Amino acid sequence: MTSAIRPFGPRPCALTVCRGCCCGDARKNPGTDHEGQLRRLRDAAAASGGRLLVRTSDCLGPCGQANVVVVQPSTEGRRRGGRAAWVGWALDDDCTDDILAWVAAGGPGVAKPPATLALQFIPPPAEARQRARRGKR
Repeated sequence: MTSAIRPFGPRPCALTVCRGCCCGDARKNPGTDHEGQLRRLRDAAAASGGRLLVRTSDCLGPCGQANVVVVQPSTEGRRRGGRAAWVGWALDDDCTDDILAWVAAGGPGVAKPPATLALQFIPPPAEARQRARRGKR
């Protein structure tokens, strides 16, 4: 269950969970409880009192780093300079725990991510393409 975002009120921290061609696919990442991960994230959102929103996307793009979760800042986090953080290889309970702990502490712009989670940050697809172009010059 997801909670509705009030159009003119504060926006909660949001997780966009990729569940496209590669992310969430047991053939690509066997041994990962993809449904269990999504259920845990949705349960946390339901228990958050509107401070967390979870949604899924068909494909976010960086398939080589599946599973991908984008952690988007709340209104307060954005006001403090927080930007969306792209997490790659979100495949195990430890990563899910780190994501949930970070958003419970306020998420981007409000709290620092756990160090182990920060190691899994990946550039957004457009930024990765820009970096690749700059490297070819």
